[in-house]
Amino acid sequence: MFEAVLFDLDGTLADTAPDLGGAANQLLQEEGLPPAALTHLRPYTSQGVRGLLKAGFGIDSAHVDYPRLFDRFLDLYAARICEESRLFDGIPELLDSLESMGLHWGIVTNKRMRFTDPLVELLQLSPRTRCVVSGDTTAEAKPSPLPIRHACALLGCAPENTIYVGDDRRDIDAGRAAGCLTVAVAYGYLGDSGPLADWGADLIIDHPAELAAYLSARPR
Repeated sequence: MFEAVLFDLDGTLADTAPDLGGAANQLLQEEGLPPAALTHLRPYTSQGVRGLLKAGFGIDSAHVDYPRLFDRFLDLYAARICEESRLFDGIPELLDSLESMGLHWGIVTNKRMRFTDPLVELLQLSPRTRCVVSGDTTAEAKPSPLPIRHACALLGCAPENTIYVGDDRRDIDAGRAAGCLTVAVAYGYLGDSGPLADWGADLIIDHPAELAAYLSARPR
C-alpha cells in the first residue's frame, strides 16, 4: 500500500532545460564562445551546473576555471529561473490523480534551496506539495538516500510505502538505497548514465499518465 510519491524536479516534474540551457549559453557568449544547441545541452540538465559546464565547455571540477564559471552560471540562472520553465505535459493531471487517491506527494531535488523554493512557487506547486527537500537541505545529496529518507520522515511515511520518480540514474540509485519503489521517466533528460533499462528502476514510464494508471490499478 503506497502512502506517498516523491518526485525529482528538473526533468521529472518540470522542463527547466530552456532556462538552464539559456544560462549556459549566456555564459558561453560571455566567454567569447558560440552558443550550444539546446538539444546538445538538454541531456545534461539533470546533472545541474556540473553537467552543463561539461556539455558547454568540456570541463570538470578539476579545471582551473571551474569555480569561477560555476559561480557565474548560478548568478545568470538566478536571473531567469522560470522564464521558460514549465511543468511537463501530464504532470498537472498526475498530481490531481494522486491527490484524489489520498496520496501525499513531495519533491526531492539536488537543486539548491536558493533556486528550488522560488521555482516551486513560480510553477504554482508550493500550495500543493507536502514537502520540498533540496540539494542542501540534508548533509548529503542524491545518490545518497538521505534526502529521500528525510522527505519520508517529513511526510510520516515509510520508504517502503513510497515511490520515488526521477529522470537520472542518481535518482534511481537514491530511491533504491532508501528502500522505495523507483520509477524512471523516459520523457526526462536521462543524462549520460547508459541505457535507461540498465538503471534498475522498478518501472519505466513514457508519460506521467502511466504512473496514474499504475496506481489506480493497485488495490487500496
